[in-house]
Amino acid sequence: MNINFTTATFRDFENIPDYNIAQRAEIFYEFLEYMKSNGHMNYRLKNTTGTNSVVSVDIENQNKEYVSFVSSDYLGFTQHPKVKQAAIEGIEKYGTGTGATPLIGGYFDYHNRLEKKISSFFGRTEDEAVVFTTGYTANSASLQCLMQKEDLAILDMAVHASMYEGCAFTNKKTFPHNNLEALEHILRTSENLYRTKLVIIDGVYSQDGDTSYVNEIYDLVKKYNAFLMVDDVHGVGILGETGRGTLEEANLLDKIDIITGTFSKTFGSLGGYVIADKKIAALLRFQSRQQIFSATAPPSSAGIIKAIDLIDEEPVWREKLWSNINYFKKGLDDLGLDTGITRSAIIPVKIGDPHVTGDVGRLLIDRNIYTNPILYPAVARKDARIRMSVMARHEKEHLDKTLNAFEDINKKLHIAKK
Repeated sequence: MNINFTTATFRDFENIPDYNIAQRAEIFYEFLEYMKSNGHMNYRLKNTTGTNSVVSVDIENQNKEYVSFVSSDYLGFTQHPKVKQAAIEGIEKYGTGTGATPLIGGYFDYHNRLEKKISSFFGRTEDEAVVFTTGYTANSASLQCLMQKEDLAILDMAVHASMYEGCAFTNKKTFPHNNLEALEHILRTSENLYRTKLVIIDGVYSQDGDTSYVNEIYDLVKKYNAFLMVDDVHGVGILGETGRGTLEEANLLDKIDIITGTFSKTFGSLGGYVIADKKIAALLRFQSRQQIFSATAPPSSAGIIKAIDLIDEEPVWREKLWSNINYFKKGLDDLGLDTGITRSAIIPVKIGDPHVTGDVGRLLIDRNIYTNPILYPAVARKDARIRMSVMARHEKEHLDKTLNAFEDINKKLHIAKK
């Protein structure tokens, strides 16, 4: 089989007919070398400093500082002194790990405090939270536990990959992104065919930065006696009057059946959570394989508890973030660049052509600006873009430097909207 490297994507190497694992690895390695030779390998670059608005990155044994737009540490809490101190105190008290899974000895009082803290953050005091090792497994492991062969998962096509993985053992239907008519059609035609119908959406979508039509979707879900699961990892801490995310904006915090999220973005650490009725939470604790067979949050997670408090204690970070978002997006729009329909800290510059997008990523690196070129299969083949995450820790000089770089690149590659 011949693969044209000039048009190939990572998806082309997932399963190559008649290639064993060694052969597939070999041709994929050749593809990576091809990408490196074109300067398109803005992936798995080696950071030598912590997450921040400016990071040091080692590229081909040259360590330089770059303005960074690759982190979802939106409020900058990975570097907050109070968060770091709480994490240090957690390690000093408990050590560095749990030594067991939650079911058989690896459940500590700090886990309990974290579960109560995140559920009360959303005002879900009658419900309970279950903590997972990552946000990814919070989605995949909980869905694999809850949804079986008699059930139906109904997914917005743009939800995170972890949701799709979680639906491997159940029936699955998808609807075009935010398409209410298509969703209602699925709900109506499957109304009496499955034991459980669960609609799965994101609050903020990770590639376009837009939000779900959560109010309308909630009404449809209840009309057809289904359940609703919302993953709001990119909305929490950013949207809503008090930073409770998309569901606070929609006035639905107390109504959604299952809320999932991560501690790796706004809360500046690692881990995930599921918030649901206490009986569903109990089912997850004793039936989810990730809870049974894998250790979960380490003692450093005490920093998460402090980060949750800081959302209310120091709203200045959210205010600074929104000042940066509005300034940067306006600057990109004024250049004629296509930032799509974002209304969050995720700002894409849509280009379309994947090769040109790779060139833009390389030129930005050349100007000491670190971004993520996003290509198929993360987005449609003709919807390649530079995806950037704005942080509260960005200063105006960082944003201006990036806007100037885009202006120069546009003169060279003509990436503005026609």
